[in-house]
Amino acid sequence: MIKRILATVALLCFSLSAGTVPSGKQYSVTFAKPVQVGSVKLAAGDYKLKVDGSTATFVNSHKKEFSAPVKVEPAAKKASATAVETKDDNGVSQVTAIDISGADFKFVF
Repeated sequence: MIKRILATVALLCFSLSAGTVPSGKQYSVTFAKPVQVGSVKLAAGDYKLKVDGSTATFVNSHKKEFSAPVKVEPAAKKASATAVETKDDNGVSQVTAIDISGADFKFVF
């Protein structure tokens, strides 16, 4: 009976934490060339990325903020480095996902 209760508690804790991003966490992302994230166009450069629920906010070096919808999905394994995944859409680099170094999740756009 105790093992069943412990297993249930462990499963509950795991399911509550799976796919979540630490609140208030900020990530550094660099775009080598201009990109589009959702409907937002971002110039090449360094950005701070904050995710709150289903909204990703990119803040550039001039403190200007750009927001786009995002989904947090589990990654197959922890990322060894932060990487931006893009696809070419009529000559525009569209961001499809961002892998975060050391994280077991990724941001999907």
